[in-house]
Amino acid sequence: MLDRIGDKWTVMVVGVLAKGPTRFNAIQRGINGISHRMLTLTLRALERDGMLERRAFATIPPKVEYELTPLGRSLIDPLDTLMAWAQTNRPTIETAQSGYDDRSKDAG
Repeated sequence: MLDRIGDKWTVMVVGVLAKGPTRFNAIQRGINGISHRMLTLTLRALERDGMLERRAFATIPPKVEYELTPLGRSLIDPLDTLMAWAQTNRPTIETAQSGYDDRSKDAG
């Protein structure tokens, strides 16, 4: 379960869907770099886990929307907290990474 919740694509999909029901192409446009296949796999996994609901409408052309379930919405606050932590600590982490990389070059 932590693998799914901690997956970068899951975090991004939940972020997009936090705004409300969204169609596939709008989700894909909202997530830079996600492929059609990866988005499909991520949406199916989240649906299987009960975190989102897929609704198909009998229209021409067919219309499909995705929406977070109450379980999926319960992820929004923890993910917001994690994102805030990452943004706050990004400079410190980048400094640590640079120092590590410099030391690794010197040792190699």
